[in-house]
Amino acid sequence: MERETLKTKICLVGDNGVGKTSLIRRYVLDLFDDKYITTLGTKVSKKELEVPFPKENLTAKVDMLIWDIMGQHGFQELLKEAYFYGARGILAVVDVTRRSTLAGLDDWVACVEEVAGHVPMVLAVNKTDLSDRAEFGLPEITERCEALGCGYFWTSAKTAENVEAAFARLAALVAEQQIWGTQF
Repeated sequence: MERETLKTKICLVGDNGVGKTSLIRRYVLDLFDDKYITTLGTKVSKKELEVPFPKENLTAKVDMLIWDIMGQHGFQELLKEAYFYGARGILAVVDVTRRSTLAGLDDWVACVEEVAGHVPMVLAVNKTDLSDRAEFGLPEITERCEALGCGYFWTSAKTAENVEAAFARLAALVAEQQIWGTQF
């Protein structure tokens, strides 16, 4: 089996408090802490994973630099060139207990695409452990994903639900684009 090594930059975007930092901590370190700490600027984490493409007899080793970006809207326009330059994929994060985070998604995606172009994206509908407080559901998620041209995962950084799956799917989409030039 052939092996391809890829280095890629992934950006997590979404409003304050949606759980971007918690998702990264769960994915990279398998840790969760429910104390809220605002991300100031950017924090970059690293994670390697293997993405198999059995039909092509290929395994891609994806070396991801995962950028955790502060969620304040005022800074996205000011710092978008520095944050999003070179991004190959987006994990867009919303908080199922706050409808406003779903509405704010379009601005985040537009900022990334203005700098990096149209890149693969996965939506993480986070905080499913608080589903009894959900302010929106499947119809809104389906509509938003159709408009953005992406798939989604119901995630919880607290319980680890679908965290690995969301990042793995994004890595596979990014690898497909980098290896075969697949358009999204």
